Amino acid sequence: MQVLAIDASTEMCSVALGGPAGFVERAEHAGQRHSELLLPMIQALLADAGTALPGLDGIAFGSGPGSFTGLRIACGIAQGLAFGSDLPVVGVPTLAAMAEDARTSGLGERVYAALDARMHEVYVAAYEHDPMLWHARVAPAVVRAEEAPQPPGPGWLGVGPGFAAYPALRKRLAGALAACDPTLLPTATAIGRLALPILAAGEGVAAAAAAPLYVRHRVALTTAERAAGSTL
Repeated sequence: MQVLAIDASTEMCSVALGGPAGFVERAEHAGQRHSELLLPMIQALLADAGTALPGLDGIAFGSGPGSFTGLRIACGIAQGLAFGSDLPVVGVPTLAAMAEDARTSGLGERVYAALDARMHEVYVAAYEHDPMLWHARVAPAVVRAEEAPQPPGPGWLGVGPGFAAYPALRKRLAGALAACDPTLLPTATAIGRLALPILAAGEGVAAAAAAPLYVRHRVALTTAERAAGSTL
């Protein structure tokens, strides 16, 4: 089985190609240039591997939460490539991908992931790994750092730039965290790894059914407007 994975949920832009034996990844700091970089990176990756899209088993993308624009770009590219090659698509939560990167790096299997959501808020989720699967102990949410939900029990590894952007988050979770790595970001390789069993089970979706996971639905409103119940 071979899958192409795409992530544009943060300022990094990454693509990976591989399967159970491992992945090859290309990554670049994109800023706001994801739409310019992704397709050439994908083309180069496929060319280096001597393969083409119709020979793959599916396409995975970082579905979110994360950069609103980046999520739309990654989803749109995954949909376009999958539609043209009749491939299934898997959207992988970016916070889960961060947990997977932490696990495969040997950092831990109880992971509290956090990304900066701007507007004085943070995207958070907590995942615990058993011998086979990840289980969400705190579902993906967008909250103020000082109101972040507590994971069950102590011994968690905090990962992601949400901890660097909001010191109040680490203070809030001080009793639960055993360590913290604010530099860890989601990667296309982790997204690909998490997509493999989903594709193997035949649970990928058609291109038209793929969608980002925004978590924050009123992305164009201020915090005060959303708190007051304003709508778009």
